[in-house]
Amino acid sequence: MNQKHLLTLHDWSAEDIKETLDLADKLKYEQKNGIEHHHLKGKTLGMIFTKSSTRTRVSFEVGMYQLGGSALFLSSNDIQLGRGETIYDTANVLSRFLDGIMIRTFKQSDVEELAQFGSIPIINGLTDLVHPCQILADFQTVREHKDGQLKGLKLAYIGDGNNMAHSYLYGGAKMGMEVAIATPPAYTCDEQVVKNAMEDAAANGGKITITTDPQEAIKNADVVCTDTWVSMGQEADKEEKVKAFSAYQVNKELFSLADDKAIFLHCLPAYRGFEVTEDIIDGPMSRVFDEAENRLHAQKAVMVGLMAK
Repeated sequence: MNQKHLLTLHDWSAEDIKETLDLADKLKYEQKNGIEHHHLKGKTLGMIFTKSSTRTRVSFEVGMYQLGGSALFLSSNDIQLGRGETIYDTANVLSRFLDGIMIRTFKQSDVEELAQFGSIPIINGLTDLVHPCQILADFQTVREHKDGQLKGLKLAYIGDGNNMAHSYLYGGAKMGMEVAIATPPAYTCDEQVVKNAMEDAAANGGKITITTDPQEAIKNADVVCTDTWVSMGQEADKEEKVKAFSAYQVNKELFSLADDKAIFLHCLPAYRGFEVTEDIIDGPMSRVFDEAENRLHAQKAVMVGLMAK
């Protein structure tokens, strides 16, 4: 891998993504078969959280342990970032102590500036704009259940035009997939992200469809994805969003329009009865717990690719 950071998948090439997924598969096999892989022995990952998360914290901490290194949890109460100290100073100081930083926060600009001013790898654990680690885990899961393939598959995302939708656009475009995004008119994707994804899709043999019609998006899809309608920090908008998204629930009727062998993904946490019904998320088409587990393996591959150099 030629990358120094993981900020967005738009920055990575198709080969970078494939190499990371191949390594994730290898590390998963080794972990399942008791084969040690201490590629990061003696290295420390700093984990900055201004947004909490069960899966992100556990998967990165366990991943670093399995790789022979250690992880240091830093909440917003533990550091001065955002309380007077500049990102420039924070990046320079932490670069003297750590071998890499994973940050899960609100503003994409914070992640970009850490990478700009620091001298160690920066991993985007989530921002309001994108969630690249989740997409790598999703793609590992898709390959496991779709004969190792990504290119040419149709992925439909139904719901909010949020960081997950943006990341499917970026990742799917790079891998030559057909990505169809259906959102309510008032909750569409970022225009620049869509523009970037369309350019990447054209260069990699993919296709991007942006629509407000969930039936159009899901038709013949090989992979169906959704996300919570109310993201962290948007709780005050819950009532309004539930009304706006009522026609965007992934239920048995909507899912029937997908391919007969379609699988269902959700990054979790899920709110059954809202964005998805129980008969889908708990049904035979669901791969959400494979997907959740693969956060561990995909993120280990990212850390090895960036930090073992």
